[in-house]
Amino acid sequence: MRFISAAMVFLTHALGANLFASAEFTSTYGMLVIQGGWAAVCYFFILSGFVLTYAQRSTDTAKTFLRRRFLKIYPNYAITLIAALILVAVVAKTAIDGKVALLHFLLLQSYFPTMDIRIAFNSPAWSLSCEALFYLCFPLLARYIGRIRPERLWAWAGIVVAAIFAVPLLSMLLPSQPPIPGFGMTESEMWFVMQFPPTRMLEFVFGMVLARIVMTGRKLPMGLGGSLALGIALYALSPFFPLSYNVVATSIIPLGLIIAAGAVADAKGETNWIGSRPMVKLGEWSYAFYMWHYLILIYARQWFGSPKGWSTPVGFLMLGVLFAITLALAWMLFTLVEDPIMKRFASSKRRPRPGALPPPPIEGPPAGTQAATAEPASPVTSTAPTPAP
Repeated sequence: MRFISAAMVFLTHALGANLFASAEFTSTYGMLVIQGGWAAVCYFFILSGFVLTYAQRSTDTAKTFLRRRFLKIYPNYAITLIAALILVAVVAKTAIDGKVALLHFLLLQSYFPTMDIRIAFNSPAWSLSCEALFYLCFPLLARYIGRIRPERLWAWAGIVVAAIFAVPLLSMLLPSQPPIPGFGMTESEMWFVMQFPPTRMLEFVFGMVLARIVMTGRKLPMGLGGSLALGIALYALSPFFPLSYNVVATSIIPLGLIIAAGAVADAKGETNWIGSRPMVKLGEWSYAFYMWHYLILIYARQWFGSPKGWSTPVGFLMLGVLFAITLALAWMLFTLVEDPIMKRFASSKRRPRPGALPPPPIEGPPAGTQAATAEPASPVTSTAPTPAP
């Protein structure tokens, strides 16, 4: 599922690569995929909270948890940021603002309402700025969410969803600005609804509550098939909703149910093609894929000429070529950097101090399931749309 979401972000950001010469087709293509990009980032944020809670180690301390998250996320992030800085300076021949670059290295870019700061260099990486806040808060959030009585979990899930729906309303209180041309939201609204870490953390918290719902055996309102059908229906209806709600709110319920129902099915051993070995491997590469994809779409396509785009068939062919290049780089980054670092350094050799983190919630996932033992995977993660715009 992670790789499918990363691919949706790729297809959305392909709009910025100007692959198609026909403006009419580009407009139609954009209408079909842009909701998928927003939903994919929302999915990553929910999934991040869900998996970290579902696979929480009772022997963890805050220090060991944050160390593992740092090693999982930051090396890939730093490598692709350095690559982005080189491309900006050498290919785009643009001067680099040292202060902005420092904010990106410190994962602080998404706290600034100025768009040129948030999306500088490698645009989707703003989502990692959000994830950094999620991880820092997780030990404390886990302590309090772990204390919620099972019969009250659905009520708390509803409270979090209501808060997510309130975010677009709160964004109307921001200083008045003209909308971003061709987008439909002002720069401040875009920041507050789409890229401000504290508001996006609501999705992470929703994922944590859903994990507790699954772990304590609470009944889900629908299975995986029904959840997917609801998600597809709301996707089709998204043009009728305000833009500020489509970014997160209209997708939050079906995506949360898809993740929860998928975890239940996985725990029961009900596998399908999504759980096949190739798809699991692609899921492992999804974070690296997310971190590379925008740079490939924006810079690599220039090597093939035709700045005004190609005919529709050739444009899709080029889309496939850029996808393959991104996938190859993702495999290399995972194989040479992410996987070796996690195997070598992620597990502390020191005996953890017991009791530093709260014990896992009342009931853990069924013993022997892949989800119960797997290392929590990064989002959007990443991403990034991440958080991708």
